[in-house]
Amino acid sequence: MRLGLIGDVHAEDERLRVAIAALTAEKVDRILCCGDLVDGHGDVDRTCTTLALHRVTTVRGNHDRWIRDDEMRTLPNAHRMTALSTLSIELLKSLPRTVMLDVPGGRLLLCHGVGENDMRRLGPDDQGYAISTNEDLLKVLFDATISIMVCGHTHQPMVRRFERGAGKPALTVVNAGTLAREDGPGFVVLDVGARRADFYGIGAEMGVSVASRAVF
Repeated sequence: MRLGLIGDVHAEDERLRVAIAALTAEKVDRILCCGDLVDGHGDVDRTCTTLALHRVTTVRGNHDRWIRDDEMRTLPNAHRMTALSTLSIELLKSLPRTVMLDVPGGRLLLCHGVGENDMRRLGPDDQGYAISTNEDLLKVLFDATISIMVCGHTHQPMVRRFERGAGKPALTVVNAGTLAREDGPGFVVLDVGARRADFYGIGAEMGVSVASRAVF
């Protein structure tokens, strides 16, 4: 199973089209998106139309929750529901917090932050106390059927492995990064069978190149 992973979109409709075109060319089995469709420099309606057209499995980010509740609308580049098309409004309202998929070796949890918490951060350098007090991560670790968690929120692409011990399978966490132009936009091809994540970058001229690879 090969999956295309897209992190926080932030209305970057042009980069979204580039990412989906590249993932389609890679012949991935499915494309997953970690949410935060709104609040950015691009066009939300075109973003939502593209996601719907390509049947991208998408979860709700904190910005998607905020726009629905009319909160945090003083943020830079914030959007409002009243300015969106009917399709965009329906899509934003339909986004689930999480999605669970069956994959080789267990289940994949698609979320925005960590598990059900769309505001929880998990960074590549978190260790010790930061991990032991991350209750949302501990909940995911407690469910040994989850072998992979795909998330976003931090805009920091990463692959991390967490051992469960007692003969239980490890948890691999993949952060898909972001399409936001100011934060190193890119996407991921996740080969579940080969246990490899290929991270791609999208340049200023919309060119695509491999940024890094990780085996887990």
